[in-house]
Amino acid sequence: MALIRWQPWQEVETLSRQLDQLFADFTPVSRPASPVARTWTPAIELKATETDFVLRAELPGIDANDLDIQVTREGVSISGEYRSEAKHEDGKLFRSEFRYGSFRRVVPLPVAIQNDQVKADFTDGILTLTLPKAVSDRPKVVKVNLTGATAEPVLEASDTAPTAPEAVQTDDLWAEKAA
Repeated sequence: MALIRWQPWQEVETLSRQLDQLFADFTPVSRPASPVARTWTPAIELKATETDFVLRAELPGIDANDLDIQVTREGVSISGEYRSEAKHEDGKLFRSEFRYGSFRRVVPLPVAIQNDQVKADFTDGILTLTLPKAVSDRPKVVKVNLTGATAEPVLEASDTAPTAPEAVQTDDLWAEKAA
């Protein structure tokens, strides 16, 4: 008679696979995606310069006519819609990971901007907005004039070097103060 070693983890793994298969049988294959999976917002990049902000949004495959951009002094709202293609094909569609529908992204700005002077460019699926900062929020640079003032302290130069007795006297003063 042969001895067989009992491997409990192998049995647990077998039970786990059987339970996964059981739940997969009761779950429909083409279930609707959850609302969390359907929401999508474009990726953005916000850079600041001395005079303005540059906001870039990645919007691949969307038409400029399907975008709505609203700019206030405090933020930018980008909304739009990915439209599904209206092609009629003979084959069945088994799986599609394309996203269709509307989206909206609101980007708050750290300082106020001049929203009536915004410049926009939409090239190759990248939306670029140049948002000039409000004049009151731009950093103010003040030039300091040093005329009549000295930048470095003036040291009095002497022609003679200190002698050893003067150095000893200085050391004696420190010794007296320490005592």
